[in-house]
Amino acid sequence: MQVDYEGLTFERLGHASVRLETTDGTTIYIDPWSEVLEDEPGDGDVIFVTHDDFDHYDPTAIAAVSGPDATVAAYEAIDTDELAVDVVDLPYEGETTVAGIDVQTIPAYNDPDGTHVDDDGEPFHADGEVIGLRLALEGTTVCFPSDTDFLSHHESIAADVFVPPIGGHFTMNRAEAADFARSVDAGLVLPVHYDTFEPIETDAEAFAADLEADGIRVELF
Repeated sequence: MQVDYEGLTFERLGHASVRLETTDGTTIYIDPWSEVLEDEPGDGDVIFVTHDDFDHYDPTAIAAVSGPDATVAAYEAIDTDELAVDVVDLPYEGETTVAGIDVQTIPAYNDPDGTHVDDDGEPFHADGEVIGLRLALEGTTVCFPSDTDFLSHHESIAADVFVPPIGGHFTMNRAEAADFARSVDAGLVLPVHYDTFEPIETDAEAFAADLEADGIRVELF
């Protein structure tokens, strides 16, 4: 299913893998993963990678979606030596430009004092391991916070389109994601990172209903 917003087209390939297309024909992939790709589209102009978990950093998937002149931009903490292309390093926090796209990178992690921790009490995603992305695309801002909790520094983020994880366990759950979405005040919310594995099964319809009751558009794409 594809969703349109202000000329941008969004498609959730599965899990947290997202494909975007702009009005000028630029095709962008975020965290492509082989398990959810049906084929090798080879049409990607820009590929973003937020962290090195297997379901987000997948060299085989990156090769499958990359066009002949694709730009790959990955969080600088990822060991990308396996990739056969030059990689644009993305900082943990800051602003940069990738292939003409203005990019803000945002710290993303699980609160060590929160509930999204392993059996040893360690956060599944520690501070410094993951980045979120805020992209400026043809006058529209898109925020992909990646695998994170809803943290205090997120409260300053505004975006037109918001693509949060909602599955819980490894990330914020649907209630926390709804609070984050209200804070962002987006025109469109597109949830990801749910129902792929048993620990992240959730009621996406209830997430949508909660926000739609507040007048926020949600698409389960």
